[in-house]
Amino acid sequence: MKCPESLPKKEALVREILERIADKWTLLVIDALDGESEMRFTRLQERVGGVSQKMLTKTLRQLERDGLVTRRVHASVPPRVDYKLTPLGESLGSAVCGIWVWVGKNMDKVERARHGYDEKNGQQKKPGKSKEKLVAAA
Repeated sequence: MKCPESLPKKEALVREILERIADKWTLLVIDALDGESEMRFTRLQERVGGVSQKMLTKTLRQLERDGLVTRRVHASVPPRVDYKLTPLGESLGSAVCGIWVWVGKNMDKVERARHGYDEKNGQQKKPGKSKEKLVAAA
């Protein structure tokens, strides 16, 4: 697939966005917020699973800076913070949804290829997400 004309400024932003969504947590955060009106930080951390408070905070700040997430602080004790996808964030989620669909359609092929490669090269199966977790994520 040929991409549209690339201008230096546009190419730089494409690289930055690809770097952002290739991050381990960004797509999981976007997926967790998708379809929600707002979500509290603690609930979001539970939905994403396995993310530290520090890393979730960093990811949310980056997403907020890029205009993909809004942050609303409530004046309460203890402080309450809610996050929500912006229309821009929703559109990014829709744009990368094809990756989830592709994984769902090709997961078995990729796993067979990896298994064949590992057997051919005498490698042990590396720990990672199980097939069940990948299916649940898709």
